[in-house]
Amino acid sequence: MAPQQCRTGAGRLAVAAVVGAVTTALVSGIGPAAARSAPWTAEPAFAVVPPEPEPSSPDSVPAAPGPRSPAARAAAASPAFGAFLGSDAAGVNRIEAFSDWLGGAEVRVAHTYLPGDRWSNIEGAPGFLDSWANWRKAEADRMLVLNVPMLERNEESLTDGEVRALLKRGAEGEFDHHFRVLAERLVTLRVPDTILVLGWEMNGTTYTHRCGPDPHAWKAYWNRIVTAMRSVPGQSFRFDFTPSRGRDAVPWTDCYPGDGTVDIIGMDAYDQPQGVSFDEQVNEPYGLRAHVDFARLHDKPVSYPEWGLFRNGDNADYMRRMLAWMDAHDPVYNTLSDYCPHGVWRCADNPEASLVYRTAHAADGGEPTVPTVPVPPLPTVVCSSTTWEEWIRQLAEGRLCLPLGWWQRMR
Repeated sequence: MAPQQCRTGAGRLAVAAVVGAVTTALVSGIGPAAARSAPWTAEPAFAVVPPEPEPSSPDSVPAAPGPRSPAARAAAASPAFGAFLGSDAAGVNRIEAFSDWLGGAEVRVAHTYLPGDRWSNIEGAPGFLDSWANWRKAEADRMLVLNVPMLERNEESLTDGEVRALLKRGAEGEFDHHFRVLAERLVTLRVPDTILVLGWEMNGTTYTHRCGPDPHAWKAYWNRIVTAMRSVPGQSFRFDFTPSRGRDAVPWTDCYPGDGTVDIIGMDAYDQPQGVSFDEQVNEPYGLRAHVDFARLHDKPVSYPEWGLFRNGDNADYMRRMLAWMDAHDPVYNTLSDYCPHGVWRCADNPEASLVYRTAHAADGGEPTVPTVPVPPLPTVVCSSTTWEEWIRQLAEGRLCLPLGWWQRMR
């Protein structure tokens, strides 16, 4: 989708649990629900495949660590998180406001996408990456995550036959020079440690760089790209293999190119399909549990480059449990997709899940600020008598009732 370490999880999850309990008590059965997807169907159990032989490739050059202030060392002990806030310079400029909305929580990850319309943009058009690079270089412990299309015309609905032909051309080395140009540009911008989410969601059908039409050619092409980019002096890139959660068009394990060219195994994990619980998202074939098991077998860390709300609407339970899942599995980073219908800051459609997210991160960074979207005051209604249960129900419905008897006793 989109254009497309030590954890402090105990306190964070405790706060999120309290928020979830209060939210459920007040709004159970009241909030809107989404119903926009096909039902989930079971498949054969996921089988972890053994590692494939590693293709030969140049060793990456480790980045020289910069000086670290006490504040930077403290930030490095907290979860590395961020959000996709836009692909252009405006996305960089929103990071500070996003942090303020979270009460000053340290946002250590910036996430953007290279346009996949033409090769000149996949190479990183002059000026496009400058503001992102400047943000990354401002603090030693920050991360820049960059999604990189593997083919141009990436969202033009090419046929499987066209994709198959392009993958074979890529596997033969025809497109290597485009990726060397990108690598040279990133090194020149002094962000040689960028995390590259190459050919993301390859197990689906959305993108031209999909794997399904020819998994063998796709894997060979991935390996050529990584080899070409690692050949550039000064680089220390990390390559993130990131399918979408579940089987999708093909099992994502069929696309895994080998341990020698993969540094991180990610997963894009939205709250879908409609009606599927978080437990089902964990345990489905090629789901969240299969992801962490596969990564453990291959001795790779995990990441969550894209995640957020979707087919099940403003789902506070998903938000609470996804945060808990990530706390338990220590990803290199996670970046929420913050636009409707997935987001929590720039999307006003998800107030309950937004409260869970903000409160969880405020436990690390301080008290959250007043929401940027104005909240209208509850209407005040004077009533003659009511019970506590009735008052709670009226409050949940947006009708604040002040019984005269209570008022008189307080005077």
